[in-house]
Amino acid sequence: MYLSITSTHQPATDLGFLLHKHPARAQSFSLSFGQVHVFYPEASEGRCTATLLLDIDPIGLIRGGQKSSHFKYVNDRPYVASSFLSVAIAQVYSSALSGRCKQYPELVEKRIPLEATLAAIPSRGGKQLIKRLFEPLGYEIQLIEIPLDEQFPEWGRSPYYQLTLRQEIGLKDLLSHLYVLIPVLDNQKHYFVGEDELGKLFKHGEKWLSTHPEYELITKRYLKYSNKLVATAISHLEELHNPMLDDEESEELEEKAEKPFRLHDIRLQQVVDQLKLLGAKSVLDLGCGDGKLLRLLGNEKCFTRIVGVDVSYTSLQIAKSRLERQKMNQVELWHGSVLYRDKRWIGFDAATVVEVIEHLEIEQLSAFEQILFGHARHNIVILTTPNVEYNVRFESLASGQFRHKDHRFEWTRAEFQAWAKQVANRFEYEVKWASVGPIDEEVGSPTQMAIFQLRNGEVHGDNNS
Repeated sequence: MYLSITSTHQPATDLGFLLHKHPARAQSFSLSFGQVHVFYPEASEGRCTATLLLDIDPIGLIRGGQKSSHFKYVNDRPYVASSFLSVAIAQVYSSALSGRCKQYPELVEKRIPLEATLAAIPSRGGKQLIKRLFEPLGYEIQLIEIPLDEQFPEWGRSPYYQLTLRQEIGLKDLLSHLYVLIPVLDNQKHYFVGEDELGKLFKHGEKWLSTHPEYELITKRYLKYSNKLVATAISHLEELHNPMLDDEESEELEEKAEKPFRLHDIRLQQVVDQLKLLGAKSVLDLGCGDGKLLRLLGNEKCFTRIVGVDVSYTSLQIAKSRLERQKMNQVELWHGSVLYRDKRWIGFDAATVVEVIEHLEIEQLSAFEQILFGHARHNIVILTTPNVEYNVRFESLASGQFRHKDHRFEWTRAEFQAWAKQVANRFEYEVKWASVGPIDEEVGSPTQMAIFQLRNGEVHGDNNS
């Protein structure tokens, strides 16, 4: 089996520094189950490919004490990606997987154009399972089905595929995704799964797994359905789903600051008014929280479809309970994250993103922009965020303090407008701004709103996802 990774970041040969493997040398490594060879079929300034070839010894596995029928002399282990390959990645590319690069440390987190190809990967859930695992992570996916035997088509279809993934992404993140998801697709592990596997899962998956739509499936398969380990892992991951909503102290701080003029209510009502003014019929509320905006929308007959999306299951359960009490069964709730592609988002007239982006890391904004404005591509996007200039008017906030403990940034009016303009230009939207709340002549309004509209005025999602 092999894994090839290709970079077109220039100079492309920087891939050698990131992998800690020199493009001019072929190297071999001995593992308990076989040999690993790393070599570069191509290495130029414009394109560089590193190939990891894993040569498994199936007879050695039996002699080495693998008693399971999974390890008979004749099996698919030498040919398909499995937990053996994950171990090889961790051993041979350990520095890259850990995000270490002494020569060019700035490249570790940099998103560069990468392409990864797995020669053969098993998926007994078919193409759809592969897409469910990798599409939310932002990958462009190419799949080639591998027949059982080309000479005997009557033998039927095989569960094997050649998989190619493309994305602008950090190499560390790419390797982390592969390390966790390869054995998940195979739904097998060649070694005993104990508590140390929790540490590996958290180390390589904590950054992205807690918000992945399929995190329960991934966790169960990765931990081989060990009930105790799975329960521990899911409990930990659910705590990470949305810390900003679980932090009561921060919620109280924000509410105390904004309460004097009921800013939250004003903000939501203004969003509803804008949607009605623009003629939206179907609305997707991203980061819906406990569903306050959804309930306002549900009271308006002009909205024919309303869906709320949130990364927190706890928040969705609260929203569900409150919607049911008000008999708003027409409102749908989906689990999802603004940082992962989801083709369900396509086709709505409008998307709302109310007080969400300030909870993202600055470096996550580019992914958010591509997903919302490039992939989902709604005709209307209404987005609000705090105006940091107004914070001096909140007596309960100390100097320099953000309104919420989980806010990663709060923008001035000039910063917000500069960001919105570049997003609009990049994705062919028009943008205008509105003030939310009382306007102070010196510092503006407490909340700032951007209203994006597609220049051609048509909803046309990315149907190739």
